[in-house]
Amino acid sequence: MRGHQADGIALAHEDSWAGPGHTTTPPRPDREAFEDDHLAPLATRASGAGERVVEEEPDPFRTCFERDRDRILHDTAFRRLAGKTQVFVFPADHQRTRLTHALEVAQVARSVSQAIGLNVALTEAIAIGHDCGHGPGGHASEDALTPYVEEGYDHAVWGADVALVPLNLCAETLDGVRNHSWSRPAPATPEGEVVSWADRIAYVCHDFEDAVAANVVTPDQLPPLVRDRIGVDRSTQLGTLVRAMIQATADTGRIGMTTYYAEALAEFRRFNYEEVYLRPASNAQAEAVIAMLQALVEHYAAKPFLLPDGTELEVESSDAFRAAVTYVGGMTDRFACRQAMALLDWERDRLPVGIDV
Repeated sequence: MRGHQADGIALAHEDSWAGPGHTTTPPRPDREAFEDDHLAPLATRASGAGERVVEEEPDPFRTCFERDRDRILHDTAFRRLAGKTQVFVFPADHQRTRLTHALEVAQVARSVSQAIGLNVALTEAIAIGHDCGHGPGGHASEDALTPYVEEGYDHAVWGADVALVPLNLCAETLDGVRNHSWSRPAPATPEGEVVSWADRIAYVCHDFEDAVAANVVTPDQLPPLVRDRIGVDRSTQLGTLVRAMIQATADTGRIGMTTYYAEALAEFRRFNYEEVYLRPASNAQAEAVIAMLQALVEHYAAKPFLLPDGTELEVESSDAFRAAVTYVGGMTDRFACRQAMALLDWERDRLPVGIDV
């Protein structure tokens, strides 16, 4: 259908009536000025095209951080997160992938940023991009790929400095991605700090929910400190922890969480590590992931002509290994397994085994 014609434009519905109520479309500079007037004093302001490695003309309507968010959302690295493990390899339909995790982090981070007057577009850009550097098979991929690149394979750094580089993102967005992990230096923006907390809040709550659904743990196993302070269901837990962040800013003017609830979050995370992430089945899964990914990297480094743009690479050179890590790190779980079986005659019983697979 071509739509319905009226007033020189096409409408989606024959009885369409909707509009904003005016014909004024604020240009980007006006939106930036409005943002400058209404954001918190230390919130990050958008300006022009933003600080990018390659200079660009600014968009006529979108701010620089809105452009970053849109670029990440439409990028292959982000789409591939749909096929990458959060906790369980080959998750069932209702369990999280890296992509659904990124969206939940964005929701938590947006809730906090909007409430305390930060730049929501920058917050969302960092949140949806924060895990684009993850390899297949969960965090075990970092252990698998680290030996082959000089700086090691840290998903946060790799995401900012390798996976998202083609998008020419703003410095503030890349900084937030690079430093979202608590083991990294603090992000340079308050929006990045919010995402660091939102990441931990989201994964602790939803990984537990997935583990319950997979019959790995039960709600009754939660430590009393967690049950009593933040509850046993995800909705209650998220709402409580988001409000604890907002309250911390109201009390101190800093990004953090009130101690009473931060203690419960820390205990919740400890419980997940002991009962979910580091249980024997998870360790066995990690060992299978590491063996498979390392075999793939070594195969591609020995035959770099199999890599995209790898025909000029010297066999088993440092450049060949780096290109192999980049390629393997970008794979989804299933594609990595299929390549191992096709190229290496990898036995099916050596593949990572997921829940209900």
